[in-house]
Parts: sequence; C-alpha cells; structure tokens
Amino acid sequence: MKVPIQWPAEAIWEAVAPSLPGFTVEVLPQIDSTNTELMRRARAGQLAPVLLVAERQTAGRGRLGRDWHSGNSAGKPQSLTFSLGLPLTPASWAGLSLAVGLSVVQSLHPELRLKWPNDVWLRDRKLAGILIETASLGEMRYAVIGIGINLLASDAHGLSTPAAWLGEVVPELDAPQTLRRLVAPLVSAIQRFEHQGFAPLQAQFNARDALDGVAVTLSDGTSGVAKGVDKQGALQVETAQGLQKITSSEVSVRPLNPPAYEHL
Repeated sequence: MKVPIQWPAEAIWEAVAPSLPGFTVEVLPQIDSTNTELMRRARAGQLAPVLLVAERQTAGRGRLGRDWHSGNSAGKPQSLTFSLGLPLTPASWAGLSLAVGLSVVQSLHPELRLKWPNDVWLRDRKLAGILIETASLGEMRYAVIGIGINLLASDAHGLSTPAAWLGEVVPELDAPQTLRRLVAPLVSAIQRFEHQGFAPLQAQFNARDALDGVAVTLSDGTSGVAKGVDKQGALQVETAQGLQKITSSEVSVRPLNPPAYEHL
C-alpha cells in the first residue's frame, strides 16, 4: 500500500501568507503540468497567488518546449515539480529567471551552480530547470514560475549526459522537505526582484555562474568565452568580434569544455 506523502502545506502557508496576502497552497496527485494549469487559471481570471505542487506530471514542460518527466521510484517522488503563480509589476522583467535560480541554489547547497539562463547544475550536469511564463490581462501581468528538481537518480538511457540529482549532495532531503526549504525564500527573492530588479544580485549570480570563463558556443554558431552576466542579467560572451550581450531566452548556450568542480 502506498503511503501518502505528507506535504508541509500549512507550514509553507504560515511562512508566506503574511507577505503575500491571499496566498494558498494546493497539492495534486497528478496533472499534465503545473505551469499549464496555472496559465489556464490565469486566462480564466484566477489571479490570486498560489503554490501548485504535483506529485506526478504527465506532460511537464521545460524551456524551449522540452519535456520534463516526473514520476516515482520505490514509492518516492523522483523529482519535485511545482509552480508559483502571482501578479507582478517589476519595472523590468530582465533577470527574473536568474533571480529565481539564485534563490534555489542558495537554499539547497553551496556546490550547486547556475547555467544561464534557466538551469541549475551540479558540476557539469543539469539538476533542475526553471520555466517562467506570463499572462497579460489588461494592465495586470500574472507570472507563473515553474521549477523541476531531480531528487533521485533516473534512467539515463538516450541522454548524452546523465542528469544530476539532489540526493548526490543532500541525501537527507525528500520532496516535502525540499519544498519547505525552497518556497518562503523564493517568494522573498521574487518580491525583492519586483522592487529592486536584478542589479543587486549580479555579483551573487556571477559567484555561482557555471559558465564564467568557459569557452561556449551559441545556438547561432557564435563561439567565445563566457564572462558572467551584466546588471540586467544578459550573458556576456567575448567573441572574435568583441563582447556580445545575449538576452534572448531562445538562445541555447552549451560549453565546449564543461568545467570540473571540486567538492566544497
């Protein structure tokens, strides 16, 4: 008999609700995609702040339309998938995904790094991904911030590089504990970004940047050396034509020679 997962919904609500009026927490056993569901709700006029957690996603999505699969292993969630939906009015949206990623790595483990613009890495392998979507309704803009984190080892068949998982560095954290560790700091980070933008986070991001000083190639064939991000969160790449600033979310950046990290 499967033992129900004990999610810390009340504890998360108590930590977040004072700073985010109207906030609710919802856990579903299965859904196509938490991001897709919150976008459906937003377009139907449901714009209250909400954390939506899925024990299993059947059609999870990553950046550039890639699939993000989630399931169970030995009765335990193989990954943690959730989306945070809330109205936001920042002066600039540039760098939001970087601010979210920075909050994730700072909450979880000092060895984790950030691969611009949406991925969390453990050494040279992807451990987590971030997908941000927005719905504009009149003057209102509702943001849906989806996060998927590998908790346990998964089948690497067909993958050129096996995925990393959180259990490699923090084996004591299960899905509910990971969620509880992440959400309140994430909401605080998003609210600070809304009022201050990305610039105050530039140095912190660059300290966790997996690509800094690494030879990279862009999806358009351009190659160069990554030089961190600027105050707006743009990736800086030193190329034969000079320093280029990459801002498009459609740019895929892959290191030519992934860096090797020592354990911290």
